[in-house]
Amino acid sequence: MRAVATWVRFDVRTRLRSLVVLALLVALSTSVVLTAMAGARRGASAIDRLLDKTLPATLAVLPNEPGFDWDAVAELPGVEAIGRFPITAYEVEGLPPDSGADFAYLDDAVMRDIERPVVLEGRLADPSRDDEVVATAGFEGLYGKGVGDSVTIRLYGPEQVDEVFVSGDGGRPEGPSIDARIVGVVRSPWFSDKEGASARIIPSVGLFAQHEANLLGTSGVIFVNALVRLEGGAGAVPAFRERLAEVSGRRDIEFFALAEDAQHLRDVTGFEARALLAFALAAVLAAVFLVGQSVARLVSGAAQDLRVLSSMGMSPGHVRLAAAIAPTAASVAGALLGVAVALTASPWFPTGTAAPYEPAPGRDVDVVVLVLGFLVVPSLVAGGALLFSSAASSAAIDRSAQRGSAVAAWAARRGAPVPLVVGCRLALEPGRGAQAVPVRPALIGAVVGALGVVAALTFADGVNDAAEHPERFGQVSELKAFLGFNGDDFIPVDEVLPVLAADPDVFAVNDSRQSVVEAGAVDIPVFTLAPVSTPPAIVLSEGAVPDSPRDVTLASGTASALGVGVGDEVRLVGSRAARSFVVRGIGFVPEGAHNSYDTGAWMTAAGYDSVIDGFKFHSADVALRRGADLDVVSTRLGSAVAAAIGSPEAATQLLSPRPPPSRLAELRQIERLPLLLAAFLALLAVAAVGHALAVAAQRRRHDLAVLRALGVTRWQSRVTILTQATVLAMVGILFGAPLGFALGRFLWRSVATTTPIAHVPPLAVWTLVLAAPIGILIANLLAALPSHRAATMRLGEVLRTE
Repeated sequence: MRAVATWVRFDVRTRLRSLVVLALLVALSTSVVLTAMAGARRGASAIDRLLDKTLPATLAVLPNEPGFDWDAVAELPGVEAIGRFPITAYEVEGLPPDSGADFAYLDDAVMRDIERPVVLEGRLADPSRDDEVVATAGFEGLYGKGVGDSVTIRLYGPEQVDEVFVSGDGGRPEGPSIDARIVGVVRSPWFSDKEGASARIIPSVGLFAQHEANLLGTSGVIFVNALVRLEGGAGAVPAFRERLAEVSGRRDIEFFALAEDAQHLRDVTGFEARALLAFALAAVLAAVFLVGQSVARLVSGAAQDLRVLSSMGMSPGHVRLAAAIAPTAASVAGALLGVAVALTASPWFPTGTAAPYEPAPGRDVDVVVLVLGFLVVPSLVAGGALLFSSAASSAAIDRSAQRGSAVAAWAARRGAPVPLVVGCRLALEPGRGAQAVPVRPALIGAVVGALGVVAALTFADGVNDAAEHPERFGQVSELKAFLGFNGDDFIPVDEVLPVLAADPDVFAVNDSRQSVVEAGAVDIPVFTLAPVSTPPAIVLSEGAVPDSPRDVTLASGTASALGVGVGDEVRLVGSRAARSFVVRGIGFVPEGAHNSYDTGAWMTAAGYDSVIDGFKFHSADVALRRGADLDVVSTRLGSAVAAAIGSPEAATQLLSPRPPPSRLAELRQIERLPLLLAAFLALLAVAAVGHALAVAAQRRRHDLAVLRALGVTRWQSRVTILTQATVLAMVGILFGAPLGFALGRFLWRSVATTTPIAHVPPLAVWTLVLAAPIGILIANLLAALPSHRAATMRLGEVLRTE
């Protein structure tokens, strides 16, 4: 063992630079893998960890009824807490009028017994004060104000509040002006910067307590909704619904099933976590190639020198051990550095959809991942070093026969030029001994790189198609005219609808009344299918739209919740009656403030009227012809409606463009990880191919020099290396592109099914067309320097020394 220790000291001194490079490669690989794995685990658990800490609301209950008796609801069995909020208005100076400020909550149970937030900075607002607010995490980044800063809250006068609610415009607030201080940054499932909702401030309940008239008005038109927390969670919802119907006398009350939203978030963050784990796996593959090659070179070189000591009596076991100790020690140092980097990078995670729901942002010590990584990485390097040293200490590899490339042999038989034949051999035949070239890692890297890039770009093509075609989400109208609310129309509907339908750029107008029915424990927003002229192009996954009063077409999420399909019967209970309907189709509905596009149902006007009395919302969905300019048509329609009803003010507030589908932002978040993975795999391919080209030009220089001596020109030497690069790229594209295209389509189908959206297989035409030329171009750029070295080598010096 003394001889082994002496050798190790000598080895470290003579090859310190190479060992440092190995340690840095191990650190890079370890940090990337551990960061991705820890980030995936953190993102996948963020929703559940936040729910565990925050007493989340089970439901948002939206009766939208002035004077609703919430005291009776609070007394219902199983109701653990209620947090009421009026649907009213106030302004915050410097913030947009429709965003940036949350509801003014009535009950001090909010943030205590229900939606008790984690405090990320500062503290909660004092419920006895009207001049303290808290903010969600993104508020400072969006508006430039954080803990300790002040915002000015401007309240409307009591009469103004009523005017704002009725007409949408009460003028400049004339009520009290309050200089409020931001005292904390908070987070809960309800109080989060979720996708599609901007960061905001939440006033103390003291604001309502001290300024009730400025928030509820004087005429009683303002109504109050509430968050409700049930003792039994989601499982207690059916019983609560029945009790609520008994005390309220209503079965058309809307609910936001917040527990279902949480499950959807789990699905999305789970997909993102799996994508991040795939990134970690890709990093492992890269480490195998890059670190493995470095370890093999170090061990092989040491083993050659150790043969002298072996001939002097050192045992084979000691030879193998001596060759492996230095690389193993370097890997320990690299693994330790990698763990430190992963720990430093942890505040960047989780990313994507999970980020706004992380209850403890900042540095996170994932003991399982970090300790396991620190133990496993040096163990793998030590095992590989021992394996390489065992192989290097025997001459078996040099004596073994190497099978030639069939492609190179075919090219030779066809009389291909010598540079092309030799280039094929360099790309496809590893060689033996000191002249061996890492062919297999280069080929695998090229295939994996092409596969990852094509798969990610194919997946991205699906996301881009969904972004450009809202009809994939069932949204077939570009404009929405808000006509009425809670059973009262704002304008003469019979005069407005024909005006909208008469415009030459309008394809279809649907007179859509909306309310809610119950099917067992499931609330269903119902929309009337009542086209003014041409029927709208409802997006269906199967079946058809309703064409009789007994038909209903369900949104996909609602059909899944009910467990029914086309041809089944469902019993629906509305505000007027209860009756059975036949499911005629399954598809999507218009997305609104109180429903997603995959929850709801279509009925004919007669079917709707048979079970529902009145409406909650009344609107006209306006679909434009392809190529129509939205702004131009909207302005023209506003003018036409103003002329028809003689009210320019009402017309200006009538039409609004439909916002992008709410889940499009989620798809954009999901898209980033495959693209990041593709970039990493592309770098892996570049590293593997570039390394193979550089090594070939170095280790095969004797062969290339002999060819030069036999008449091969400098240009032909360049062509030899360029041919090697081209063949490597073509193999990668030939095998990787079809697999990547199939994988990208499979991933997109999976995401389209779970989102859900109407699935259209992505074509990614430009990806497939450009994959080969771009891959070959990159490979030849990588070959530029090795080919130059091959063409400019000094023949005499090489032939003497090799």
